[in-house]
Amino acid sequence: MGAASAARAQAPPDSLAYARVRVAGGRLAGVALAGGVRVFRGIPYAAPPVGTRRWQPPQPAAAWAGVRPATEFGPYAPQQVPFYAQPRATRMSEDCLYLNVWTGAAAGQARRPVYIFIHGGAFLTGDGSDALYDGESMARQGVVYVTLNYRLGALGFLAHPELTRESPHHASGNYGLLDQAAAIAWVRANIAAFGGDPQRITIGGESAGSHAVSLHLASPLTRGLLAGAVAESGALLDLQHASNQPLAAAEQTGVALARRAKAPTLAALRAMPAQQVLRAGRRLGGKAFLPIVDGYFLPQSPLDILAAGQQAQVPLLAGWNAAEVPALLLLGLRRPTPRGFRAAVRRRYGARAEEVLRAYPAATRAEARQAALDLANDRTIGFGTWKLADLQVQTSARPVYRYLYAHPSPPLTKQFRRAGGLKTRLLKYAFDKLNTGQARHGAEIVYALGNLAASPIYTWQAADYAVAQRVQGYWVNFLKTGSPNGVDAAGAPLPAWPALRPGSGGQLLRLEATPRVETDHTRPRYLLLQQIGYPQ
Repeated sequence: MGAASAARAQAPPDSLAYARVRVAGGRLAGVALAGGVRVFRGIPYAAPPVGTRRWQPPQPAAAWAGVRPATEFGPYAPQQVPFYAQPRATRMSEDCLYLNVWTGAAAGQARRPVYIFIHGGAFLTGDGSDALYDGESMARQGVVYVTLNYRLGALGFLAHPELTRESPHHASGNYGLLDQAAAIAWVRANIAAFGGDPQRITIGGESAGSHAVSLHLASPLTRGLLAGAVAESGALLDLQHASNQPLAAAEQTGVALARRAKAPTLAALRAMPAQQVLRAGRRLGGKAFLPIVDGYFLPQSPLDILAAGQQAQVPLLAGWNAAEVPALLLLGLRRPTPRGFRAAVRRRYGARAEEVLRAYPAATRAEARQAALDLANDRTIGFGTWKLADLQVQTSARPVYRYLYAHPSPPLTKQFRRAGGLKTRLLKYAFDKLNTGQARHGAEIVYALGNLAASPIYTWQAADYAVAQRVQGYWVNFLKTGSPNGVDAAGAPLPAWPALRPGSGGQLLRLEATPRVETDHTRPRYLLLQQIGYPQ
């Protein structure tokens, strides 16, 4: 028998070499991928939130006997799946509290940094199995990578007076965030079995996932579990102050849902089919069920927590994209001309319009188009992300790195664009028309995670792969060291990325074909928007 055969024969049954591990609930058998990467899919991190556990904090998952297969993604949370989603889970279910782990670690190696990525989707949609969030590339670069599912919409964020009364914490709502907190705690307790370092857990996310990151930094339930944070396009410190809604107001939204659903009691609401609950919730609007100040997960406003320096004192990498939302969200049907821009600003900002126009100058058609895009971005995503970075740099001694992602998005493939019914094809056409050539919302995800090949719905070019190598290099360095600076996977030095400093004149990195440092001149306009708030 050769040495290699002898080593295989002597390998213990719970060995990463055999894609088998032992966690708190029992033994898991995952899948060995090429190049030494193992993936463990569909791991239960909490009990199914069904029946009487609907609208309860997540409970521990039951242990299992024998070896549990971890080869298939767990079901994703009930939702309306958007046309651009690429879920690899095969079904939807309220029994959705599962996570997935990718690792390239081997026995005897030093423990590796851990990255928990929280999917976006406005707290209404999304799924940890989506191809966008695949972890194989990150695992190949020495990161133990985790994705998860959590409760969404009214099933994840319903507050109600009866729920508050039955809670030992006198709180309700935020169940989706409590799911995420349970997943983080599970990772902390079990990730060493996968070769991960429980003391080096970084959380990250995009859009609603980034909003959640900002809240986990603030929450007493999770802020002590983190070693770093990545916030891509969003923080619930925005102009609408969505997460500042008090519990009492959110409870009345829950009462309204029960009324619409014709559920006379909480027991009746819990017995109702999940899709019926979600339909009743959608009739109350897309922003009816969001994170709130519940007195438990968030004991006070996240703005107040960060301003007082009570958040996690960890390195932060944060930024947003150059074209998060189209200018038409500000202009409506007006043309992007100086006159059209001025009219749109005056309609929204009234007596403060002239101040806004000075902050967003638009003397030419090109300036008007850019000013409309900038203001639309700032109102929706830019301000909140800026505020998170600004507060963190003021009240934390740890470094903060800010970026502006500006690499243009390629078009969708013809095959993907032509698939589906007429309504779906029209949506894809509009999406492609608005976003091709723009650094659209969510565009950076596949670059940062190295997942271009896993997302074949776009017409990727060689330049896209070159950008991905650099962007992923920054992210991996940050996960490993708390600084994005260093080299990429090929060993090529990355352009230096300076940390922010308090006050004006800070520097950010513009992420494009050749990353470059820019002086930040946006602080005055964000301070102005902070004064004005969010007029509709």
